[in-house]
Amino acid sequence: MSAHIRVLVVDDHPIYRKGLLAALAGEPDVEVAGEAASAEEALQMLGVLEGIGVVLMDLNMPGVGGLAAIGAVEREHPGVRVLVLTMTGGDASVDAALRAGAAGYLVKGANQERIVSAIRSVAAGEMVLGAEVAGHLSRTLRRMPVAAGAFGELSAREREVLELLARGLDNALIARTLFLSEKTVRNNASAIFAKLGAGSRARAVALARDAGFGTNNKGDGPG
Repeated sequence: MSAHIRVLVVDDHPIYRKGLLAALAGEPDVEVAGEAASAEEALQMLGVLEGIGVVLMDLNMPGVGGLAAIGAVEREHPGVRVLVLTMTGGDASVDAALRAGAAGYLVKGANQERIVSAIRSVAAGEMVLGAEVAGHLSRTLRRMPVAAGAFGELSAREREVLELLARGLDNALIARTLFLSEKTVRNNASAIFAKLGAGSRARAVALARDAGFGTNNKGDGPG
């Protein structure tokens, strides 16, 4: 199988970076197209390298730093997905990275299999969160009033599910975040689509985002 996911690895710690390169080298569908030691270097490389699908990026780097780089990638290279791989899964870091446009967030310590799986998932357009991060998102959701007044016909649980749908999470990740079974999530999603008169998931998400779901108007959660 020829490589078809081109990855740029960005981390200022050379030993860890080299370890990532070695871990990815044996994957038949993943090609490391380049490596960078800073956000500035990564952005320069993205302007030169072709076909990059995923940037695997640390947040805590000297200079511009990972958060600013995520925003720059989102603006300047909209087809490129950023997967954060960093030391901390603290609430503020998670919120800031997701608001900036990160497609995934893992904490260093994730094993090779998890990292490779996450690269494949974000390359396919999915959002990926590590277990610690999913727990944070669940806590944020519980304490955040979601789009108050919108879609009053939905139950509280359906509003939670709709919020996560609008954030781009798939059924499996919604289930993990809300501690539900995937079947329950599917049932809630079907009820949401019916109540909103939405013929598809994409239409329901569009309606939800228009109503303010998927963002945090108070600025204290991921967007």
